[in-house]
Amino acid sequence: MNNKFTALITMLFALFMLVGCATNEKNYDYAAFKESKPSSILVLLPTNHSNEINASYGVLSQITLPLAEAGYYVFPVNLTNEVFKQNGLTIADDIHAVPLTKLQQTFHPDAVLYLNITNYGTNYQIIKSDTRVTLEAKLVDARTASVIWTGTASASSSENQQSNGNLIGSLLTAAITQISDTVRDRSVSISGLAAARLFTPHPIKYDGILYGPYANNAK
Repeated sequence: MNNKFTALITMLFALFMLVGCATNEKNYDYAAFKESKPSSILVLLPTNHSNEINASYGVLSQITLPLAEAGYYVFPVNLTNEVFKQNGLTIADDIHAVPLTKLQQTFHPDAVLYLNITNYGTNYQIIKSDTRVTLEAKLVDARTASVIWTGTASASSSENQQSNGNLIGSLLTAAITQISDTVRDRSVSISGLAAARLFTPHPIKYDGILYGPYANNAK
C-alpha cells in the first residue's frame, strides 16, 4: 500500500512539474505594452480574407464593447470610418496603408488596432451548419510605431451543437439553420463572441490585452 501511495505521489508531482513548465512557456511578453500604456484606441476597418463581402462591417460593429469593458477609450467607429470615406478611403487595405503619422495627426490616438478576418460566415456541413468567425489583431503604438500586442481568436455556432442521432433530421436541421443564419447574418453575433474572446484581458486570458486605465479594477 505504501509503495502504491508513494508511486502515486511521485506521478502527481511529475505531472505538476510538467504543467508548471508548460505554463511558464506560455508567458506573454508585455514589456512593450506596459511601456506604451495606451488609454485610447483607434480601430481601423478590418481587412477581409473571408468569402463574405459584409464581414468587415459586421466585425467592426462588435469591437467597441469588449475594448471599452477592458478599460479603453475607443474612437467611435462610425465617425472615424466616415472620416476615411470623406478622404476617399473605403477599402480596408487602403485604410491600413495610411501612415501612422497621418493617423496620429488626424485622430491623436495612443494606439491603433489593425484587424484581419480570416473566417466569417455560415457553412453547410454534412449534418450540421456552422457559423464561424476567426479574427487576428495587432495593436500598434501610434507614437512609436511599435507593435505592443498581437492576438487571435475564433468563435463558432457549433460549439454547443449536438447531433440527435437522426441523419435525416440532422440534415434538415442543418439546412434550416443555414438559411436562418444567412438571412439574419448570425455571423455578426458570433463576431461579438470572437471579439470578446480576443480582447479578454490578462490574466483571465494569458495572452489577452492588459487592462486599460478606465477599467474598474485598474490600478
